[in-house]
Amino acid sequence: MTRLHKPQHRRSPALGIGRTLALVLPVVLVLSGTLAVARVNWSGSGSDSMLTTSASDVSTRADSRAPQDVLRDRLLLELQEEDPGVALTHLQEEIHRSPSLARHCVEVARSLGRAAVQKYGAVKAQSYARPVCDTSFAAGVAAQDD
Repeated sequence: MTRLHKPQHRRSPALGIGRTLALVLPVVLVLSGTLAVARVNWSGSGSDSMLTTSASDVSTRADSRAPQDVLRDRLLLELQEEDPGVALTHLQEEIHRSPSLARHCVEVARSLGRAAVQKYGAVKAQSYARPVCDTSFAAGVAAQDD
């Protein structure tokens, strides 16, 4: 009798790669989607989360952040706990104490102006304006009002 020759089935490398991708790709997609969702600020606007920063958070992160960022966060916290007048006074004092911060004064004062509008409304926030950093606080109030 004649013996039939059985064909040998060889697995092609493409088939192995395809199967590996079919198993690994969904896991990678799920993990990357989870990480992307975890990084999204779901609270609304980015400035709100900064306004609710506690004093202990500010001092903990202060070591690794730029001095103007630490100052801005501290003054935003003061604005929330007291009023914009106190924060503006402390801004002016810090600029006199550390002249290297003067180039960031406009940016910090505008941030305070925007935060004051969010807390007090445009009319009341404008009442706290004073000539700190070339009236940048007032510019921040006006920009937020638009």
